[in-house]
Amino acid sequence: MGYAKTAMEGRLQIFSGNANRVLAQEIASYLNINLGRAVVGTFKNGETRIKVEENVRGSDVFVLQPTCTPVNQNLMELLFLIDALRRASAARVTAVVPYYGYAKQEKKTTGREPISAKLVANLIDVAGADRLLTMDLHSPAIEGFFDIPVDHLQAGPLLAEYIRELNLPDPVVVSPDAGGVGRANSFRERIGAGLAIIAKQRPQPDVAEILEMVGEVDGKTAIIVDDMISTGGTLAEAAKSLRARGALGVYACATHGVFAGDAISIIADSPLVETITTNTIPLTAKCSDARIRIISVAPLFAEAIMRIHKDLSLSALFT
Repeated sequence: MGYAKTAMEGRLQIFSGNANRVLAQEIASYLNINLGRAVVGTFKNGETRIKVEENVRGSDVFVLQPTCTPVNQNLMELLFLIDALRRASAARVTAVVPYYGYAKQEKKTTGREPISAKLVANLIDVAGADRLLTMDLHSPAIEGFFDIPVDHLQAGPLLAEYIRELNLPDPVVVSPDAGGVGRANSFRERIGAGLAIIAKQRPQPDVAEILEMVGEVDGKTAIIVDDMISTGGTLAEAAKSLRARGALGVYACATHGVFAGDAISIIADSPLVETITTNTIPLTAKCSDARIRIISVAPLFAEAIMRIHKDLSLSALFT
């Protein structure tokens, strides 16, 4: 897939921080343009250093930077890049954030807590972004935290296409919690499968306990669908529970492979046949040892960027 250059596209430029330059380069290649030149590093005192090294005056600029680990460093790079481009007279700056960090902190669960996802939205607004392009926010309500337009892409169609190609026997889609039922039901409709729901509780952050399950999985192939995989503990426990209830095999699909801590080894030791995720976050070579399949979102982001640049509708990308 590629795009022929036109006179209009001469104004399109893409810059990247250090969070996921491989994805940024892949997107630029699909668009047949070079990645913008910029110094993105740190001074000796630890402060973030940004210097845009080419003319962006009057350009339609896209800054690709998922705010994954190291979250705070990547967030600062994003904010400083936006500010630098705005001060260099770019006509429009779009923050392309495939993975939105702090998304799980979108509400107060106890007293005296920040709503961190809202604060991050404020920072991106104040830095000077004209719009946000992202993928599968942990909570769709985060869109409302922004005072700028938000284009919210979905990886579900890409993941569902891969699952359909596997031609799994008697599949059933499993939501790992009540909050993910909508996502799981949409996935179920795409592959033509049944639906099951796991009820769980979180006694403390990053710890989940499975309480009960609604739906039949005995003799079926279970496909757990979620927006992200963080520590891997919940996913591994869910896989064990599904096998104990008679599932023939257990697969997992998630947009964002955070894989914090020992997540990859936990998944490798679990009953999961295969875990399918995307490259919104850069993943290591260890993923192959844990039977992790990576689907590229570069073509989808490239298409979205081109449509935004040409002021075309993005609705066709959401179906």
